[in-house]
Amino acid sequence: MPGSLESGWKTSSNKCSQDIEILPYTSKTSADQVDLEKGVLQVEHLIISVQGMTCTGCEKSLSKALTSMPAVSNIKTSLILGRAEFDICASSADIKVTETIKSIEKMTGFTCSKMTLSGHELDLIVEDPTIFIGDKELPYGISGIVVHDTRTIRVTYHPEVLGARDLMGNPFFELAKLAPMTAPPLITSGRAHLRLMLFKTLVSIVLTIPVLIMAWAELPPREIAYGAASLVLATIVQVYIAGPWYSSAFKALFFSHLIEVDFLVVLSTSIAYIYSIIAYARLAYEKPLSTGSFFETSTLLVTLVMVGRLVTSLARQRAVESISIESLQPSTAILIDSNSDSLNEIDARLLQYGDVFVVSPDSSVATDGTVISGISDVDESMITGEATLVAKQPGSPVVAGSTNHSGTLKVRLTRLMGDNTIKSIGLMVDEAKSSKARFQDMADRVAAYFVPIILVLTVIVFVVRVGVGKGILDYSTTTACINAMTYAISALIVSCPCAIGLAVPMVLVIAGGVAAKNGVIFNSAETIERARNISHVVFDKTGTLTQGLLAVERETYPTGEGITLGPMILGLTSSSKHPVSSAIAAHLKLTVTKADELKEITSIVGCGIEATWGEEKIRAGNPYWLGVENLPAVTNLLSLGVSIFCITVNKNLVAVYGLKDRLRPDATAVINELRRRNIEISIISGDNEESVKSVSRTLNLPESNVRFQCSPADKQTYIKEISTAKNIVMFCGDGTNDAVALAQASIGVHINGSTGIAQNAADAVLIRPALSGVIVLIDLSKTFYRRVVFNFTWSFVYNTFAILLAAGAFPNARIPPQYAGLGEIVSVLPVIAIGVQLRWASFTNFKV
Repeated sequence: MPGSLESGWKTSSNKCSQDIEILPYTSKTSADQVDLEKGVLQVEHLIISVQGMTCTGCEKSLSKALTSMPAVSNIKTSLILGRAEFDICASSADIKVTETIKSIEKMTGFTCSKMTLSGHELDLIVEDPTIFIGDKELPYGISGIVVHDTRTIRVTYHPEVLGARDLMGNPFFELAKLAPMTAPPLITSGRAHLRLMLFKTLVSIVLTIPVLIMAWAELPPREIAYGAASLVLATIVQVYIAGPWYSSAFKALFFSHLIEVDFLVVLSTSIAYIYSIIAYARLAYEKPLSTGSFFETSTLLVTLVMVGRLVTSLARQRAVESISIESLQPSTAILIDSNSDSLNEIDARLLQYGDVFVVSPDSSVATDGTVISGISDVDESMITGEATLVAKQPGSPVVAGSTNHSGTLKVRLTRLMGDNTIKSIGLMVDEAKSSKARFQDMADRVAAYFVPIILVLTVIVFVVRVGVGKGILDYSTTTACINAMTYAISALIVSCPCAIGLAVPMVLVIAGGVAAKNGVIFNSAETIERARNISHVVFDKTGTLTQGLLAVERETYPTGEGITLGPMILGLTSSSKHPVSSAIAAHLKLTVTKADELKEITSIVGCGIEATWGEEKIRAGNPYWLGVENLPAVTNLLSLGVSIFCITVNKNLVAVYGLKDRLRPDATAVINELRRRNIEISIISGDNEESVKSVSRTLNLPESNVRFQCSPADKQTYIKEISTAKNIVMFCGDGTNDAVALAQASIGVHINGSTGIAQNAADAVLIRPALSGVIVLIDLSKTFYRRVVFNFTWSFVYNTFAILLAAGAFPNARIPPQYAGLGEIVSVLPVIAIGVQLRWASFTNFKV
């Protein structure tokens, strides 16, 4: 029976694909997720925002806390994004998200909250959320309601059953109103953390200024009074501002067995603070120490550390927001009332299936849809990176966030705001940002040894400075120890592993956003890390090098029954989304009014399709699979260099179609650019020899690098043969039959316009139909590598000279302990700046 691939076709294996090697696959329900008594355990995927992480040590502490939980697996953490992602595996009764989050907070000291990335939810404002929900029975189509905050509830619903406007019109929600639209959860969480950091920094500055005045200004001699005031203010700073650092440092030490940066800050400020208390007590008992107290050291140190972390957090937040594609989502839509044809502006969240909305000139498309009326040019550059305007007419798809230009369009909604193109790309980009590059593993190992090494160096600095004080400068023992302590405190604080920890993720986050805006989505950090080393690119032909817009140029019916067979062939080809079938179906619809109904439609990947037509067995596909390649009707068309599609009835050839495709506009330029870079190029296709060689001749490729009549297994074998340690292979394809080759290649690139199977197998996706994305990916990878290397170099140079300067290794030059807190700003800002600069880099410098 005619239908979609998903609904009507069954997959089958035969000689075309029996040699395919199945690549490793991990099922979501593995052996360790089965309890013999309880059966298969349930898995819940959880994403949480984490506030309070300031360095890689914090991220490591979070990761170790999650790893220590037996029910938690598949852990991903991101310092830059301030989030963690993991699976909870347990029996349904044991999956308690709230308890899991509380455990994480207890072990790390961070503030955590659940993030919801699914789109079919509405936030509603009510007087009292708890009373509003009560024990009422939920309306049909509502799957859940939770309290979001003191006046807001979050409603999860099934849009196929209950539309958003229908939900708002339900009597159950008559006392509720739609909450204002907020920024994406990641950005909202980051802004909240930034506001808290700003408030604490301002408080710390306000408390520190009087301490500095009493320590440094020429005031009347009232040491006891000034000391008492400084003690009170310093204590408030130490408890309220630096207090969370104590919690974080000791939780990391005892729960995760890690010594992180907060421990260095806590240790140094505590030493200065405790010593000052002792010195003040001696002063009060009229037995003052020669050095006196220095509360200004601990307070100014805490304040400068807060300023450094505030600046770092601000820069990170700005960087994340600058490449957030979800900010392109329009907030309103102009809806056409189905009853009166009147126009009403509504919140875009209230759109529902079946809606038709208007896109006026110079306005943005609210969500994905299909044009049903109007002609216009649309700017899709912000979504796909396509620089030129795209013509739209009835039947053309439009994507959310693109900008309409001259004409007015009427669009029928196909995807809601919660799962449209903007949302899908955003999720893919976030997935890549959360992955770990090989460079990151190296940075984590360096950072893990950094703090213990600094502690050892601090002890050495203290001992050496005591020796210098007593042996060379002739200080007393007390004075020598106090002086040495100031050098040790400086060395403790000025050293900063944060720059090492941010060296990779900062660049990765920006690179992910830049790639998306240039029409490339990479699925993991490893992809952008390896692409710079590509030495061989293998292209599929149909739909990759060519546009996939096939047109029937020749048709032959050996039995002379073209008119009789037309309805059957139309019924067969209409059920497929394959470019060849679609082209033949479009051609037949010009003369055939009604398609026949076929049964038992079966797809044989890389070969063709089978079906039953009454009592007849129908097979259609490439002539080599059907065994008709030597028949005159076929050989005559093969000599013309066209793609061949044959149909047999009970193994008798009844129809032959010759189809022609056109090269993509940028194919020649991309091939020439790759050749200029000494990258080898091959073409591999399931099409016939003459058709494939015709394309290779146009692109000036040697025939030795051309493979034709290839099944999915043949493509996999070829890529495996040419892949070596020194030959890094990229495969670029577009179809389901390319999925195995995409997975086999070192880097698989899927060009937009085909199936989800191929996208899932790919390492990168080109979201606009242009091969220039291959060059963008390679160039971005090289830029990523150079910036990461610079960041590592800067981190090494900074820490080397900063520690030497703080330790007093240079005559007449040192970093006083109260100013050592500026080290975080000095070390981290260049790392952030070099990442942010990526936003203005160009990756399409070759001529198309």
